[in-house]
Amino acid sequence: MVTTGNESIAVARPHPARRSATGNRLLVPALCFVVMTTAVIQTAVVPLLPAVATQLGVDSAAVGWVVTANLLAAAVSTPVLGRLADRRGPRPVLLGTLVLVLLGSVLCTVTEYLPVLVVGRILQGVSFALFPIGVTVLRGRLDPRRLLNAIGLLSGILAVGGGLGMVAAGLVHTDGADFRRVFALLVGLNLAALVVAWATVPRGDEARSRDGVDPVGVGLMAVGLSAILIALAEGGRWGWAAPQTIGVVALGAAATAGWYLHERRTRTPLVPPALLSGRRVAGAHLAAFLVGMAMYIQFLGCAQFVQASRAAVGYGFDASVLRTSLLVLLPGSVAGVAAASVSGRFVHRFRADRVLIVACGIGVAGFVMLALTHTRLWQVVVALVVINAFVSASYAALPSLLVDVVPSEFTGVANGINAIARTFGSSLASALVATLLASLTVAGTDLASERAFVIAFWVGGVAAGAAGLVIACSEHFWRNRADRAIRFGTGSVNL
Repeated sequence: MVTTGNESIAVARPHPARRSATGNRLLVPALCFVVMTTAVIQTAVVPLLPAVATQLGVDSAAVGWVVTANLLAAAVSTPVLGRLADRRGPRPVLLGTLVLVLLGSVLCTVTEYLPVLVVGRILQGVSFALFPIGVTVLRGRLDPRRLLNAIGLLSGILAVGGGLGMVAAGLVHTDGADFRRVFALLVGLNLAALVVAWATVPRGDEARSRDGVDPVGVGLMAVGLSAILIALAEGGRWGWAAPQTIGVVALGAAATAGWYLHERRTRTPLVPPALLSGRRVAGAHLAAFLVGMAMYIQFLGCAQFVQASRAAVGYGFDASVLRTSLLVLLPGSVAGVAAASVSGRFVHRFRADRVLIVACGIGVAGFVMLALTHTRLWQVVVALVVINAFVSASYAALPSLLVDVVPSEFTGVANGINAIARTFGSSLASALVATLLASLTVAGTDLASERAFVIAFWVGGVAAGAAGLVIACSEHFWRNRADRAIRFGTGSVNL
């Protein structure tokens, strides 16, 4: 039995249907394709926002909800769907999630109204749960050696999918074109992912528990996470010290605190507290937050930096969205795929914490390069190649850290929490970059100065270094002091 607070759950034994490497040869590439849709859906929309505002006749504040609503849905649905996959089996939850995402893409493709577009983006937001569900599938089907390699590749594909989304947007959407063309592409991608998952994800993962999802816990979590994300998204427009910003943050903090206390008391918590605050998992979640922050700083900062007009602001390369996608972001995506393909092997040989620490050091080097040398386009491209290698390797190591310490029946929800930590890091980075670019401007204009970008790049390097430091300290502490444990049978799993 596993005991977490007041909850006791039978420990999952190795799945009787666990298959050989030959039998699972299509499963890993299939799940990589499915998970890639998450990042593509998230980033392919970013270059479309000006076109959406123009074509739908709305202002920039309103169109911002196209991104914000997607993140809100992701924050709430990812741990819930991850927990359902743990309890009911991953295949039905995975297929149901893909159906919702497909429906959302269809709505975005056919609508001419912003509210319907936002509803579509909410449905697309559940795609964030595909990654933790995919890890649950892999853990139930692969032997330990193949599992680490597969998680590394799956995580790396998730990391580089953001760049691929930008590339896709640049190829499909040209100046003056209907923004719905990109959503039509996503419909085809989502449909293909649904077919691939239905054909390759094996049956036989029957429900491990018939317990439902705690509605009080879900409600408190939804209010808490949503309020904090809304404050991050709207704080720049409202003012960070404005009463409404402070009020929303206070609401989010209160609801989150209430949720945590409720989870400690309930018999069947949505997220067992030890999966959130145990020292080993807490370190992994904090590192994920920092990596997500660093990743989004380079993504947003570099995309805007290279598109700036040198004649107007003294920096930049006057790059179009297409040129930015193909010449600047694509090489980094290719490097990320290469890093992802070998990260699992390094994790198996050297341990996940060591791989993550080294990857973070590489990330620091990449951001230092970007901050100091960015006068030529090739310098930016080289720096992005280095940073993308860091992001992919980090994304590969983080789930492996969790797999090492979390019982199999909590795989989905633990990785769901980790994914949400990355999302919050990305949201904070987005708010930070927007604030810097709006605050530090070229004299006599409202255009961002070069100094604003340089500061953002230094912050990205600090975030990457801090992520490595968190893991180093966490692993050192765990090896030298007994920690809280989830006890079961005659042994324990240290968290």
